[in-house]
Order: sequence, then C-alpha cells, then structure tokens
Amino acid sequence: MSVLMSPFAAERGSELALADDVGELTFAELDRRINQMIHAMRDAGLGAGDTIAVVAGNSNEWFITALACANAGITFVPVNWHLVAPEIAYILGDSGARAVVTDHRFVDTVGAALEDPQAGAVTLGIVAGAPTAGRFVNFDDFVDGGSPDEPADQAFGGPMFYTSGTTGNPKGVRGSLSSMPEGTGPELWHLIGAGFADMMRVPGVTVLCGPFYHSAQWAFSFLPMMAGSSTVMQHKYDSAGVLDLIDRYSATNIHLVPTQMKRLIDLPDEVKAGFDGSSLEMVLHGAAPCPPAVKRSLIEWWGPKITEYYGSTEASVITLINSEEWLAKGGSVGKALPNMEIIVVDNDGQRCGPNAEGTLYFRSLMGMDFEYHNAPSKTAEAHLEPGVYTTGDVGYLDDEGYLWLSDRKIDMIISGGVNIYPAEIEGVLGGHPLVADVAVIGVPNEEFGEEVKAIVVPNDGVAGDDELIGILAAHCRENLAGFKCPRSFDFADELPRTGTGKVQKRKLREPYWEGRERSI
Repeated sequence: MSVLMSPFAAERGSELALADDVGELTFAELDRRINQMIHAMRDAGLGAGDTIAVVAGNSNEWFITALACANAGITFVPVNWHLVAPEIAYILGDSGARAVVTDHRFVDTVGAALEDPQAGAVTLGIVAGAPTAGRFVNFDDFVDGGSPDEPADQAFGGPMFYTSGTTGNPKGVRGSLSSMPEGTGPELWHLIGAGFADMMRVPGVTVLCGPFYHSAQWAFSFLPMMAGSSTVMQHKYDSAGVLDLIDRYSATNIHLVPTQMKRLIDLPDEVKAGFDGSSLEMVLHGAAPCPPAVKRSLIEWWGPKITEYYGSTEASVITLINSEEWLAKGGSVGKALPNMEIIVVDNDGQRCGPNAEGTLYFRSLMGMDFEYHNAPSKTAEAHLEPGVYTTGDVGYLDDEGYLWLSDRKIDMIISGGVNIYPAEIEGVLGGHPLVADVAVIGVPNEEFGEEVKAIVVPNDGVAGDDELIGILAAHCRENLAGFKCPRSFDFADELPRTGTGKVQKRKLREPYWEGRERSI
C-alpha cells in the first residue's frame, strides 16, 4: 500500500475518498491507483528527485498524481491552466519538469507549449479524458500499466508553486515541503496533516471549489486528506453546486475566497432556503480582503463558522481570526499562529512596537523557510535575515497582538483571490508600437475586490480612443492569460514619476479608491 493512504485503505477501504465531476473513488481504489501510478512513473524512468508539472482542472486524476509524487519523492508543480502556451512553456523549462500531466480541456495549449524551446526536456506527456495522441499517452492507460503492488523505497515528495514576481517571469517557491533532505519518508505528511486536522476539525469531508493549482486550495484539500478526510470537488465554481456538494456529501469544511462568498450571498432566496448546511463545521477564507458586508451576511446565514486566515504561498498560514473575534475587531486578520512570529520593521530598518506601521516580516518558529527557484537575488530581497522574510505587505500589530493590514508595498493586484502582478502586463503593453508609456493598477470591483486597469500614454499622433482600446485589448488576449488582461483602459498625457523615474502608483490609484474604507 502507499504509505499515505494505507491506514485509511485498511480501516475504511470502502468509504469515499475522492469525488469529482465525473466519478468517485473509495480509499481502497485510490490506494491502488496511487501504487499503479508510482510503478508506471518508475517504468517510464521517473523517480525520486525528478519533477512533474500538472496543467489540469480539479479532478481525481490530479489527486492521484499528487499523492503518487508525495509517496515517490517527486516534486510536483501545479500550473495555472489559464496560462497561454508561452507562459506554460517557461514554467516547464524553469522547473526542470521531465513530464507533464494535463487533461482534455488543456491538451492543445500544453501541446503548443511543448513545441516551445523554453519547455526544456519534457520527455513524457499524459492526458486525462482524451485518447493517446501525438506526444500524449492516455492517463488511465498509463496508470493501468503499473503494478498494484506496494512500491518499495517510498520517499517524501512535495509541491513547488509558481508565483509571479513584480518583475520578470514567474518564480518557483521552493519551500520546506519541496526541499526535504534525501531519505525523508512520506510519513512526515501525516504529521503535517495532523496539524491541519486540529485547525480544520478533520477528518471529515472537504469541499474543493477553487483551482487545485492555487497553494491555498491545495493546502486546504490535500493536507486534510493526510489526516483521513475525503475530498469532493468541482472543476468550475458554481455557488448552487457548492451548496449541493455540502449537503449531498455532508461536508464538514470548505475554503472560500471573497468572490465566492459574494456569489453565495447573491444566490436567489429560494435556492438559499433549500440549503441545510448543518454538517459544516469550518469555513475558511482568505487570499484577499473580504467586504465586511459580505462576510457579515455569510455569518448571519451559516452561523459563526467563518474563520479568516492571512498567509501566502511563501509563508503558508500566518494568522487566524474566528467569527466572534472578527465581529468584535472587524478589519483585523487575527493573531499569529503559535508557530509564527510577526515582526514589523519601519523604513529605517528598526523594529516597531504596537500600533506602529511598517513592513511585515515573518519567522517560522519551526525553522521553515523558502527560496525562489533559480532566483537567489529575489530570495535575498525577500529576507531581512536568514529565516525572516516578507511578502511585501504593510501593517501593524495592536496592543493585543492582532494584525492589521494597511497596504501592499509591492504593486500586486488581488482579483477574486488571484494574485496578478502589473509588471508582466506592463511588459506586454509597453512593447506595443502605439504605446509610449503604461502603468497597470488595481481599482475597486464589487465582485472581485479589485480589477486590472491599464493607464496608457499613447505615442505621438495616436488617439486615445475606443479603437486603440480594442487594439490593445486584443494584444493582451494574445499574450496573456485572460485573468491578467485589463478590464478597462484609461489614457493620460503622462504618468507621475519620481525623480529617479519610478511611476508613483499610489497617486494613480488614489482617485479610484477615494471615499472607500479600504485601499486594497
């Protein structure tokens, strides 16, 4: 048996382990598929120390792949399936992936990425839900070729998530889970899962309704499974479908982002009236600031089960605040977890006391740290000292130790819980022959929190009109994933810059956020 699923397969083999839009797997069936996947990968020349990329929607096949890698010492790289072929090709090459797993929805884009020289030396393509063709072998055929016997020499394998930088290409975050010493056994995953079990009140049934390529969605579904939870999922978010999953499977926990929370609140009254929800014990939300009215409405509907967290791909979960605390101190993101230290540093590099604002740095008291893959200078920039790092946020700790966020020091936009970095968009637009200068900012959006706006200085003799907007919008769609493309364009004669030439984005953002309680 696979080390990670063996206790559950032995004790609860006939119980549900996974359910996606297509079918279900018991713990015994899942354990068998993991064993077969490990053997099939080894038969294909893939083993401990190798890297596999996955460009696929939420599915049982995704979990089989991740669990097989976690038992086989293989690093798995979740790739955002909204990306276009050149973006995927870069990640394949930079991560050193030797194989890529995808599904029928994205096989054409991944196939195009594999033709790009950036993709490196990918030797194996596996596709779920489509027949063997070209560079791809069918997932079920590939797994069926592996032995169901317990694999020998199982080893710890973990994820490496890619997060876009404020400059240049995306960077792989190589944290402790993707940098374990050689010889570490997969059993360590059970200890990690036990920590999440305490926080999430599992084992139980987890609903996954956001993309598994996102570090939070992965953590709040994969890690509960390490403690024996089942996971039921949908590929495309649907609010009414989420309510159905909760009631149909008696789900106990779910992770949401503010956009999903608002869509739940906006459901018709008759749909909401048909929801029981009594099985739910924990509702986690994070990834972006949630409008207070939305959060209050969800607490009124679902009860005080809503717990907010603050964290990042690099730092994992840093703070938590439950419903009662939030209602008393609305606006705070909570107190640091027992294993985390929050350090506030002012512009002179001095550590701040309570209620003094500064850049937020974090230290894991368990010694966990991270580095950016193939980017030592970016790693150094994020660290104040070894083990003390920042995600670029600004805030303060109050007298009781509650953390309050003030602003983002970097220019990141968070739209629907997804991080979007302006530099990449500015690079695409700035290279267009009709554009003299450009800045990309986040502006308010009632549903998504923020949306992307491009402020463009047209070249001499070029009119800033609807025709130019159409040209630039089409240019973005050809070169960027859809969620990165500006939702609106404004034109200016010039951009405000400092004496050193840096765009003063705060000045650009202020008119759009005027009169609002928040600036992010």
